Amino acid sequence: METEYSRVPDELFGEFLERMPQICVELVVETDAGVLLCKRETKPRVWFWPGSRLYKGEQLDTAANRVAADELGIAVRLQEQLGIHSHFWDDTETPEGVSRHTVNVVYRVVPDGEFEIELDDQHSEFRFLTEPEPGLHEYVREYLDTYDLLEGA
Repeated sequence: METEYSRVPDELFGEFLERMPQICVELVVETDAGVLLCKRETKPRVWFWPGSRLYKGEQLDTAANRVAADELGIAVRLQEQLGIHSHFWDDTETPEGVSRHTVNVVYRVVPDGEFEIELDDQHSEFRFLTEPEPGLHEYVREYLDTYDLLEGA
């Protein structure tokens, strides 16, 4: 099957989101500096994991590599698929103005060699987290707790 990368018109995409969960791939990027969080410029405007929807016909591993390249400007080595999570976003938290249910396939990855983060337009900043801190989004805390991500930091 060929991968379908074309943009879905906003109205149709909104209808889809009102009726069905959206499959996404998220990355936990581990480095010597800590785990990477990016500040989203699109709703929800929070510090979060890099991630994107899965395209029709796209393999999960391919999507993980695409997310790293498109959102962070880096190549990564996939370490493992950590698990699958569901996220529920209120309509005020989404660009489309409809509630969203995402099913997220989470990968642990490391940069492939030397790297320099170059964020895409949907992110304004990045930082490396070395220990849990107050105010983290509940889904960031969920991954930190579930996978002991900062255990070695």
